[in-house]
Amino acid sequence: MTGSRLRRSIATVCVSGTLDDKLAAAASAGFDGIELFENDLVVAPWSPGEVRARCADLGLSIDLYQPFRDFEAVEPRLLTANLARAERKFDVLAELGADTVLVCSSVAPAAIDDDELAAEQLALLADRARARGIRIAYEALAWGRHVSTWDHSWRIVRRADHPALGLCLDSFHVLSREVGTDGIAEITPG
Repeated sequence: MTGSRLRRSIATVCVSGTLDDKLAAAASAGFDGIELFENDLVVAPWSPGEVRARCADLGLSIDLYQPFRDFEAVEPRLLTANLARAERKFDVLAELGADTVLVCSSVAPAAIDDDELAAEQLALLADRARARGIRIAYEALAWGRHVSTWDHSWRIVRRADHPALGLCLDSFHVLSREVGTDGIAEITPG
């Protein structure tokens, strides 16, 4: 919160047009920040540093970078490759001036149905993120291979028990599944 007002942020994936169009629209609509969708950055004519500067010129912060896909619950060889991918993603976050990355539950065929392994690997990722001043927001995709509901992702986050790892609740993914929302009110933001 800023003063008594909640900060408002919008995902660039929710707005049409070029990245510049999206940023201008967000600023014009009175948003405080954006959640930058990776595809918007990839097709933009700007470097991450230039996107950061454009956002600053418009009075916007970059609150989250998304998505980082197919990370958790994999065999050791894939984990090594995924950690290398994460380090490159963290480099981009640093250039953007963002401190949170969204990690979606895996949809990959190589993902293993093992909550303990998922929690262990997410904690390892969070260790690396924390060392760089970054936080991880873990989100259950409604179509996730093994983790597809908010309550399942919350159990994994609690099991990982890492200060740089939190839960992302996306209304689309939460409400598209047949799991009630009553328990959400019991989650304490950290």
